[in-house]
Amino acid sequence: MFGLSKKENGLKIIIVGCGKVGANLVDQLSKEGHDITVIDKKAEKIQDITNIYDVMGLVGNGASYSTQMEAGIEETDLIIAVTDSDELNLLCCTVAKRVGKCAAIARVRTPDYSEETGYLREQLGLALIINPELEAAREVARILYLPTALEVNSFAHGQAELVKFKVPEGNLLNGLSLAYLGKNITNDILICAVERNGEVYMPNGDFVLQSGDVVSFVSERHIARDFLKQIGLATRQVKDTMIIGASKAAYYLAKELLNMGISVKIIEKEKENCESLSVKLPKAIIINGDGTDPDILKEEGIETVQSFIPLTGIDEENIMLTLYAKQVSKAKVVTKINRVNYKQVINNLDLGSLVYPKYITSEAIIAYVRAKKNSMGSNIETLYHMFDSRVEAIEFIVEENSKVSGVPIKDLKLKKDVLISFINHNGHIIIPTGNDEIEDGDTVMIVTKNTGFTGIDDIVR
Repeated sequence: MFGLSKKENGLKIIIVGCGKVGANLVDQLSKEGHDITVIDKKAEKIQDITNIYDVMGLVGNGASYSTQMEAGIEETDLIIAVTDSDELNLLCCTVAKRVGKCAAIARVRTPDYSEETGYLREQLGLALIINPELEAAREVARILYLPTALEVNSFAHGQAELVKFKVPEGNLLNGLSLAYLGKNITNDILICAVERNGEVYMPNGDFVLQSGDVVSFVSERHIARDFLKQIGLATRQVKDTMIIGASKAAYYLAKELLNMGISVKIIEKEKENCESLSVKLPKAIIINGDGTDPDILKEEGIETVQSFIPLTGIDEENIMLTLYAKQVSKAKVVTKINRVNYKQVINNLDLGSLVYPKYITSEAIIAYVRAKKNSMGSNIETLYHMFDSRVEAIEFIVEENSKVSGVPIKDLKLKKDVLISFINHNGHIIIPTGNDEIEDGDTVMIVTKNTGFTGIDDIVR
């Protein structure tokens, strides 16, 4: 065993697999005060993690009974299996469930299992099965549905959306205060965060918008599009897309887009992958060629295509392809980035819409961990990190006897930097005023610069 770790109030968590996702989870969960043990077959990976973080490390096979016993599975609250092998992840969780009384989360990415996640979760008794490639594909599809947006995150089972966009030069929002926007343009959206010159603001009514601001607002799904149209931004769903690479994410994305009526062309170097995809996706056009070759891209129509998604599996290639596409076309480009350690450099490149599957995985797990830690049994429905994790958007289920129930919002003593963004009451999305009240059974989305909230009562001083 490497490292030393004993935290008093946190959960005892075992993480199997010290790849990018495992390391990201250790980073996030150790900040939130959990007692973490990591298991990996490679000693150097364990050494690297235990040198940086106050966690225990164990070299071994995470699916082995003896390894899990040595890691303390019998006293563990949660095991998270995020190795590169779906089968190993499922086996880790199965062994853990038999030996200990812990909850179990597995990362499962293979399309063969994606149709069966409900069955697998139920039969194996897992808390969560996470498929980051599928979730990334859904995120890209939401952006292509509303191409002006830099990001579109879904809440209230798809009924509400958190939309991020950049205010263009000369746009009618330039120079408007939020109070004026609410009185004269629309009261059906709530601007909950603005990034300007690297600084993130949680604005009040006096805040004046400027060109170049990156704005996040929340609204009902159909209203988001109406608002963007109202302020003069393009809102039509794209008609076609070009995808580079035949990865798992490419398969999931193509399937989502074809279901939305968007025509799909995939360019892939390996002939075998092309043949396999053409069977799985008969409605897509599959081209066998090098998608990083500018001549092939031009020949296949990059200059006229409405959206372009590089999914090569190599971040550097994806970034170069994005920059090239922005130079030769007006296509909406969404870039998938796997590595998170160069985020600052990537942000400075102004690539537009970025999707990080690793963050999608860790956000779902952190939401589960926080809900589990809360002794009141408060449920976190959804959690997203915004603006490089400086802001969190969290959707809570309001349990009985909550401190926030039955009190007009204007009378709630909210902590600093907390904004109640919407109330979902019986499926009806309410953008709240000071006179609205939260009721038991509602779900409520809050946006905050605070971190570690585990229940809705945490928002009150």
